[in-house]
Parts: sequence; C-alpha cells; structure tokens
Amino acid sequence: MYIYTEFDDAFIKARNSQFRNQVKRRIDGNLTEDEFKPLRLMNGLYLQLHAYMLRVAIPYGTLNSSQMEKLSIIADRWDKGYGHFTTRQNIQFNWPKLNDVPDILDALAEVKNACHSKLAVILLEM
Repeated sequence: MYIYTEFDDAFIKARNSQFRNQVKRRIDGNLTEDEFKPLRLMNGLYLQLHAYMLRVAIPYGTLNSSQMEKLSIIADRWDKGYGHFTTRQNIQFNWPKLNDVPDILDALAEVKNACHSKLAVILLEM
C-alpha cells in the first residue's frame, strides 16, 4: 500500500484547492465546457450523457477499513448510495453534482489512499 508523504499531502491539498476554483469558474460561466474539459479529466471527472461521473483510483487495488468507509460515506452523501468497482482498480460514482466534486476530493484526501484518477498514476510512478 502506498504511504503518503508530507509532499503528497501538500500536493493534493493544493491541487484540490485549484480544482475547487476551476469548478467555481465553470459554474459561474467563466470557463466554457471546452476550457473546463482538460481540467476535469485531470481530476477523474467525466461528463456522461445525463450526469458527471467521478472515477476514483484505488492505488495497488488495496483499501483499508477507513478508506472503504470513506467511499461508502461518499456514495451515501454525494451519489445514490452506491459506487461501481471496476476491473481497473477504480470505483466510479455516477451521479455527483459538479459543485460537490471538490468536497468529494477533499474527503478522499482525508483517508490518504483513495484518490482521484490521474493523481494516483502520478503518485504510483514516483
């Protein structure tokens, strides 16, 4: 299991703060969907036909009990009570509201392992 360092914690906090600002700019109309698309994809957020979908990487495919509990809290609070585990060491939440995604990413950072899609790849390759 990957163990986060102080650098990782600071990096994730800064990145989540940056994405929170980008979401606000998108909701306020200061970013078009074309401008927002690469920003949301870097954070594992995909636009489907009827809603956004957040893909959360599970580094090494391993979760501890606090991480699993956090995923269930996210599913209950910000989705429809469930997520979909994939064959690629991810869980997908299919109904998050755009304005809630930064809070979801902050909640994931609290358990230090489950993290948004592209960040996991960066951390695993270091």
